Amino acid sequence: MTSADPVLPEVSVRRASPEDGPAIASVYTSARIAAVPQMPPALHTAEEDISFFTRRLGDDEVTAWVAEAGPEVLGFALCTPTFLDGIYIRPDLKGQGIGSLLLDVVEATHPDGYELWVFESNTGARRLYQRRGLVAVEHTDGSGNEEKAPDVRMAWRP
Repeated sequence: MTSADPVLPEVSVRRASPEDGPAIASVYTSARIAAVPQMPPALHTAEEDISFFTRRLGDDEVTAWVAEAGPEVLGFALCTPTFLDGIYIRPDLKGQGIGSLLLDVVEATHPDGYELWVFESNTGARRLYQRRGLVAVEHTDGSGNEEKAPDVRMAWRP
């Protein structure tokens, strides 16, 4: 860590609720903006992100976890019973173990395994997932995703 890196207080993880929608959307929006060109640009506005995440958090099939320090949301993982639909960390906090902490929770709550999609160009995320034991099970040309960017389906099987 350099002197310019933030010093994080105790980070905790808790289950998210629909009220967390705006904070989660803020993390998502900032992470997507910062991830270009590793990821294609997001196609939705910040307002659309708030609406989307608030709605998804109210879905009975969705479980989300937030990593926070005090009241501040630092990152989140959004899951269905078989998929990790998304994991995003505030861009200024990447590389500080928050993603790994959230993946620990995802693994603990998905003891039979899970799958995820990751953009082929997002090599940093793909390396993290490979270190965590996920393997590529499908490569696509991106015709099935909104961004039309090649992606990889990865799976974790304990």
